[in-house]
Amino acid sequence: MAPTISENKLQISVVIPLYNEEESLPELCEWIRKVMIDNNFTYEVILVDDGSKDNSWEVVEKIAAENPHVKGIKFVRNYGKSAALHVGFKATQGDVVITMDADLQDSPDEIPDLYKMIKVDGLDLVSGWKEKRYDPISKTIPTKLFNWATRKMSGINNLHDFNCGLKAYKHQVVKRIDLFGEMHRYIPVIAKWQGFAKIGEKSVQHRARKYGVTKFGLERFVFGFLDLLSITFVSKFKKRPMHFFGVLGSLAFLLGFLITIFLLLNKQYCLHYHLPYRETTSNPLFYISLVSALGGIQLFLAGFIGEMLNIDSHKKDDYGIDQKIGLE
Repeated sequence: MAPTISENKLQISVVIPLYNEEESLPELCEWIRKVMIDNNFTYEVILVDDGSKDNSWEVVEKIAAENPHVKGIKFVRNYGKSAALHVGFKATQGDVVITMDADLQDSPDEIPDLYKMIKVDGLDLVSGWKEKRYDPISKTIPTKLFNWATRKMSGINNLHDFNCGLKAYKHQVVKRIDLFGEMHRYIPVIAKWQGFAKIGEKSVQHRARKYGVTKFGLERFVFGFLDLLSITFVSKFKKRPMHFFGVLGSLAFLLGFLITIFLLLNKQYCLHYHLPYRETTSNPLFYISLVSALGGIQLFLAGFIGEMLNIDSHKKDDYGIDQKIGLE
């Protein structure tokens, strides 16, 4: 039985970031339209053109003119997938938000089950898991290592594929999370740290690419690991930087102070018993203590300044949007 239609609100918002996908867009949007009609869903599709160099935006305009459920956002240049999702999320109105890639490797036929897992099963977020992938081994092995590291660092042990583009979200989730850099890989992690802990997984179909070529290279795994370290640090210490810098600074200063006391006491001991001694300033330990103390002071001040500022600069929607279709 098809889900009942919500009053005065869309049931589903589909957010699709795209970059140079002019060939796949008509087929993808028609496929989505068919799924929505078959299941009696009220919906919108938000296509976010991330500065495409081909005719993708012209295709978006044509599709939107023929289908009032399709809306579009165009960036003046390429900002990346995180920026496209961030802006798309802010524009959504549906109870459930679905994200998928524009290359036809994600199947819209998964939408009804994803919707049910959010609305009926009560999950906050559902991440797709492409058990059988049509990718070369040079991509699958780094992906497995990346997902293993993310599970260990995030504590989300029930997800096999954090970076799958096919996901479903409760409306409140996408309105609370902020994406920047390349953080789209860690949306489940960000959602968990925002208090949305009901995270599930669904095995989904991974279809072979039909048009064009992949837009991501192996460097994404290096950047992905660095982003994981970054988001772990920011999420834990963004609101309390003194807890990190202050502790490190205090330990470093204490180490320098103790070394200095040791050198001074050692000199006094040698003087008292008429033993040969080395001048404090000529001892390498003195300079180690000096660097440690100064470094500790700097770290402490960094934490203090961070506490004073404590401004989340990433909440600024400073992406250069060129045009919109069907959106205020």
